[in-house]
Amino acid sequence: MLSGFAGLLSKAQAVARALALTILSHMAEQSETLDAVFQALADPTRRAILSRLGQGPASVGELAAPHDMALTSFMKHLKILERSGWIVSAKTGRVRTCAIVTDRFADVGAWVYGHRSLWEG
Repeated sequence: MLSGFAGLLSKAQAVARALALTILSHMAEQSETLDAVFQALADPTRRAILSRLGQGPASVGELAAPHDMALTSFMKHLKILERSGWIVSAKTGRVRTCAIVTDRFADVGAWVYGHRSLWEG
């Protein structure tokens, strides 16, 4: 009977290890995603772009107009926002239009809410 218990315990430990590795892998992926999301918000130009897109979709030209920088530099900001999932863009003819992805706010809100109890003690 003891060997049967040892075998069962060994299987349970293997399942627990596999589950722990799955959880750690998911946490690492989630951490990379959150890092990109928060990094995108770290720049005032990108925050201004998101504020403008909160009013509705806009062309790259409309978004770039208030910023005193070369279009190539401005496009880097848009690419960061797009890679991090804050915006999407589509090209129609010669005009590229950007729109905000509101799901990202839910991701950030969930993370903040999940850590709020730690911060508030």
